[in-house]
Amino acid sequence: MTAPDLYGFTPITDDDATIAALLNEVSVPTLLCAMVHLTGDPAWIRDDKLKPAGLFLNEYQGFMSEEAKAEARARALPEILAFRDRGGVLPPAPSDELIHEIMCFLGCADIPEDVLPMMLSELNLDGTGVPSLEAPPVTGDRQAFPVVVIGCGQSGLLAGIKLREAGIAFTIIEKNPGPGGTWWENSYPGARVDVGSHFYCYSFEPADHWTEYFSQQPELRQYFVEVMGKYGIEPHCRFNTEVISADFDEATGTWTVRVRAADGTVDELPARAVISAVGALNRPQLPNIDGIDDFNGPTFHSIRWNHDVDYRGKKFALIGAGATGFQIAPTIADDVEQLTVFQRTAQWMFPNPNYHEPVPDGMKWAIRHLPYFGRWFRFLILWPGAGTDLVGPRIDPEWDDRDGLAVSERNLATRNFFLGFMADQIGNDPELLAKVTPDYPATGKRTLQDNGSWLGCLQKDNVDLVRTGIQRIEPDGVRTVDGEFYEADIICFATGFRHNDFLWPMEIRGRNGQRLNDFWGDEPGAYLGITVPGFPNLFCMYGPGTNLASGGSLIFHSECQISYIMGCIEKMLDDELTALEPTVEAYETYDELIRDEISQMVWSHWAITNSHYKNSKGNVHTLSPWPLHVYQAWTRQPDFSKFVLTK
Repeated sequence: MTAPDLYGFTPITDDDATIAALLNEVSVPTLLCAMVHLTGDPAWIRDDKLKPAGLFLNEYQGFMSEEAKAEARARALPEILAFRDRGGVLPPAPSDELIHEIMCFLGCADIPEDVLPMMLSELNLDGTGVPSLEAPPVTGDRQAFPVVVIGCGQSGLLAGIKLREAGIAFTIIEKNPGPGGTWWENSYPGARVDVGSHFYCYSFEPADHWTEYFSQQPELRQYFVEVMGKYGIEPHCRFNTEVISADFDEATGTWTVRVRAADGTVDELPARAVISAVGALNRPQLPNIDGIDDFNGPTFHSIRWNHDVDYRGKKFALIGAGATGFQIAPTIADDVEQLTVFQRTAQWMFPNPNYHEPVPDGMKWAIRHLPYFGRWFRFLILWPGAGTDLVGPRIDPEWDDRDGLAVSERNLATRNFFLGFMADQIGNDPELLAKVTPDYPATGKRTLQDNGSWLGCLQKDNVDLVRTGIQRIEPDGVRTVDGEFYEADIICFATGFRHNDFLWPMEIRGRNGQRLNDFWGDEPGAYLGITVPGFPNLFCMYGPGTNLASGGSLIFHSECQISYIMGCIEKMLDDELTALEPTVEAYETYDELIRDEISQMVWSHWAITNSHYKNSKGNVHTLSPWPLHVYQAWTRQPDFSKFVLTK
């Protein structure tokens, strides 16, 4: 990794002119926060002339005027030069009260007291809990407490780092040849993250090397490879290996995990605890279309993109235009002869001018050299999308929703904002605008981000957006239900994943041989999304009810979950427990609570159809309806009164 020590900084050696030029490329509101640390003077955030005018998702300059930004940079330059010349010596750290004031300045809002603990822990300015690179020896009871982690995506790798730090024996089973999960597998053209890169990374392992504000798949994949190497996790991994089943033995409190290697060899691993970190975006969902096997040309799902197929100059049929198709289409449109996009449901999108923007050298320099600049920039990304109230997606029971287009006055305003952005992009093309306008409330499905690439792509002469349903696939193309035929040389199915099939296709059997899939049925649930009664010593990361639809980052959620899981494991070790599982009452109470909360959210609204959030019955059990700070507070440490503890 190229990043400096998390809470240190790389000494500045650049000359005056270079520094002045680099400051032209930084986030000025973030710079002002860093200057408080660098000088010890809170005046940087108290001058009304330098205050941001507001903060919006993915807007990094706080709508400051050019004059205000220029003045801020001019004031900062001599102080940075003096900091360089005195060898990087800092004044005393700001008080907690001043840190709160800086938060309010950068967030352009009063940060509520109940949210403050989450924000302080995210900033983590004193470096508490940062994993050591030196792992303690694995001995005694920790050697006799092997843990099996299923999956080495972002959450499984995180679990490995925390287990290694705790000196606990562990093995990570990963079906792919390397780490990263979805970022290892999804290598289609245009694949990129839709959470800002400087927040979509471990809180203890930020990076100043990101080349784009929303990084593409190769860079994300490499990030996880390098983190794995830095923390020495690879020797604990068994790659190209899948978990077949796991069975719990009540007498010993031990799981037997059966795994199958790529060569077909089957092995059994004992585990005192199992951590499922299998993710949800890695098992492809193919559509049920007549003739799907009759096509003469290459066909593949987006997650199995065939890089041996040259699509240049070909007629390319893209079936599916959700988050994946949304990225593929603009990336390949200029290289194909004809791109036909078949879209079942139109998607809401919001403007993100930085979606394809590179991170300028000045930003990388500031993160590397200016104390705490990187931490405050992470805060700037987090706060607008922190989901601290979740008022936006909540259904107003008094709202007249007979047309199914909005669920509240605020939701209607969001709809109009999104629609205005889309209309501005499309211009004078009412037919296309009608095609891309969703017929359901805004934010009811995954909301996509656009900087003009998707809507601009649809206006190209060689691109056709088809909203008519598909009747069948024929040897040379696709026929829709209205009888129209669309020629194709290649078909890609960007039709999503088996998002609702948790831990599929593994067989997990708990007490008395009960199958987890039977216990769950069509609506999986877990206490806090992590533990399940009847399945002791089994912990889920990214489990039922923990996917995010209103801000935040799954890496943030994973850090909440592994903190909770490690608390449970330490309890088992300290008290020499054989088994730990939630009480049925705790599970059922939480399950009722989360179902009730989700039922009040736009994702559950009757107008939302064809949603991967919903199961076959139209119910939602995958999403978290909790504000981030609430979920973090609940998972900060386990409440063992909610558990059955067995010696």
